[in-house]
Amino acid sequence: MTTWRRLLLATVCGVAVAAVYAAQPVLGPMGRDLGVPAGRTGWIVAVGQFGYLAGLVLLVPLGDVVADRRRLIAVHLAATAAGAVLTAAAPAAWAAFAGLATAGTFAVVVQTTVAYAASLSPPAERGRTIGVVTSGVVVGILGARVVAGVLAQVWSWRSVYAVLAALSLGLAGLVLGCLPAEHRSRRATDYAGYAGAVAALGGLFTQRLFLTRGLIAFFVFASFGTLWSGLSLPLADAPWHLGESRIGLFGVLGLAGALGAARAGRWADAGRATPVTGLALALLIASWAAIARLPSSLWPLAAGIVLLDFAVQAVHVSNQHLLTAAHPDRLSGVIGAYMVFYALGSALGAAATTTVYGAHGWAGSSLLGAAFATCAPAVWAIGGLRQSQPRIVRDGGEDAR
Repeated sequence: MTTWRRLLLATVCGVAVAAVYAAQPVLGPMGRDLGVPAGRTGWIVAVGQFGYLAGLVLLVPLGDVVADRRRLIAVHLAATAAGAVLTAAAPAAWAAFAGLATAGTFAVVVQTTVAYAASLSPPAERGRTIGVVTSGVVVGILGARVVAGVLAQVWSWRSVYAVLAALSLGLAGLVLGCLPAEHRSRRATDYAGYAGAVAALGGLFTQRLFLTRGLIAFFVFASFGTLWSGLSLPLADAPWHLGESRIGLFGVLGLAGALGAARAGRWADAGRATPVTGLALALLIASWAAIARLPSSLWPLAAGIVLLDFAVQAVHVSNQHLLTAAHPDRLSGVIGAYMVFYALGSALGAAATTTVYGAHGWAGSSLLGAAFATCAPAVWAIGGLRQSQPRIVRDGGEDAR
């Protein structure tokens, strides 16, 4: 797969996931405008995550049924745009929640996109491709904070979703016009139809490698959601009193950390996914020691953000590489099922952090994030991943050990 096609697919992932996370730096004005109590603004992000969870179960299996995932990507982008339009025009909280849930449901185009990219890549380059394409996810999550903050400061939070709708529609056209169609064999799409594809997901939850990597993702993204869904509250409060645009700039730090982990895909191709995961999880725990110092200084927070997002992206790429290598004939299904853990963890972190912050301040939120982070290496150690790790052999085949 060429570099520019990887970048286009990364952009698709970034824009789609931004529709779920763009509310994070503007929770304050968005909640006030829609009449959502301050202690429950975390649900503005969480409702998109629950929509995402529904999409993982109901929509992602379509990727293992349709013959050409490229067309499915375009349709999902168009539906994401519709959800963003509804959110931008929402007269009340219920309409905004409906729009956010719609955008979140169809933002699972990310998983279809990753599966499409993996299917067009030779096994020896699959980790590199996944690393580049999934970097778009983190760019979308964190870059959306910067752009949303600026747009909200200049116009309003509604302009954020209007821009996302326009970008989603434009990308749908580019996907259809610029990317090659898939030519998949009947065997690759033979799951006895859509119902069979959905039912096939259940079998994955009995497999040790899948459950271990899924639980690691759950705790990692719960920690991630705790930081990014709660960070705007202490930064807007005393003693900092930062505006939306300045709060959004912290996304640049997270972006730097995440992009620093872009080589995680190459490390996975070289068979080092397991030790990379262990190192990244140690960094994740360490990052919270710095993040917890936010009330007294912004510099430790900045360092902690870089470490946290580096760790999260390195773990995420390693997880997906291992799972797609183990299940090359059902890429959409395995990625979608894995992302159920991601969505649940992110929703838990988003919903819990604002409640804990209201009761115990940033110290409470930091302890919550650190607790989630500590659970992840416990799962990694118990899981015995060295015995479960798939190995890519030189002739392009694979061997699961």
